[in-house]
Amino acid sequence: MSLSVSGVSVRFGSFAALADVELEVAEHEVVAVLGPSGSGKSTLLRVVAGLQEPSAGRVVLDGVDVTKVPPHRRGVGLMFQDHALFTHKDVAGNIRFGNAWADVASLLSLVGLPDAGPRAVVTLSGGEQQRVALARALAPSPKLLMLDEPLGQLDRELRERLVVELRRLFVRLGTTVLAVTHDQREAFALADRVVVMAGGRIAQVGTPRDVWEQPASEFVARFLGFTNVATASVEAGTAATPWGRVAVPAAPGPHPVLVRPAGVLLSVDDPGDVTGVVEVATFAGERVEVLVRIDGAPLLEAHCPVVSAPTVGETVAVRLDPAQIVVLPRNSSE
Repeated sequence: MSLSVSGVSVRFGSFAALADVELEVAEHEVVAVLGPSGSGKSTLLRVVAGLQEPSAGRVVLDGVDVTKVPPHRRGVGLMFQDHALFTHKDVAGNIRFGNAWADVASLLSLVGLPDAGPRAVVTLSGGEQQRVALARALAPSPKLLMLDEPLGQLDRELRERLVVELRRLFVRLGTTVLAVTHDQREAFALADRVVVMAGGRIAQVGTPRDVWEQPASEFVARFLGFTNVATASVEAGTAATPWGRVAVPAAPGPHPVLVRPAGVLLSVDDPGDVTGVVEVATFAGERVEVLVRIDGAPLLEAHCPVVSAPTVGETVAVRLDPAQIVVLPRNSSE
């Protein structure tokens, strides 16, 4: 099932939860809607599901305008963050709530819970409940499956494992999926394309790689977790950042720039033009994450190899790798 959202706005009095949103989702595509709390991502999901009437705009499924069609006639499946399972029903009863004639055994096998039909819901772990909720959402064989923070209540290790399993399942089923999350790692692992929202508007749409490599704004860069974002003055192909000078392919003038932590090169031996003091050094497995204090500049984050990482209190020379600098669009902060 293809989805087209055209000019959709939702207003609650003077507050705009959504503002003129445009989105196209192709058949069999998995799209993740990503954004902080209050960005409008869940409101968008509710509009597509028919649970929230838009103030303006249209929702079109497979070429049919369903803006005024009630939820139960849209042929979509919806899975909520809290799973919304019935504790007085067993697993099979919960799945049949989605479709009285559902093949419970096949659905449970699909989500990796064979023979769980007779089990009481209260005996299930969080991950198992998530799988049952997914099986129930799949019971009516929806052409469009919508997930609202499906892994939000699970611990990090379980989330990372289940998101890979979800991705494999969606590829296998060929279902069109629209998933809402605030976790960029989850969105990148799950989706063919990512939609980043801010303030009820779409800030960027692209493949996970495109969004990661070229954020469309300062807001998107910071939301993705990058902290080394600042305004630099560019002249003759060189940007003067708060942390030093670096070559950039940009026109003269002020530009917001992103310095990736991997592009911050530290040395305790070379004097260098810019020096700072290591304030924090955090071991993170294959690397050490370092924060460097440079006089008159924001803290600078660097990712260093474990074998050569400086320690807290050391004075280091700072050099910026031009290959790890991203010049962001001007006047694009949200």
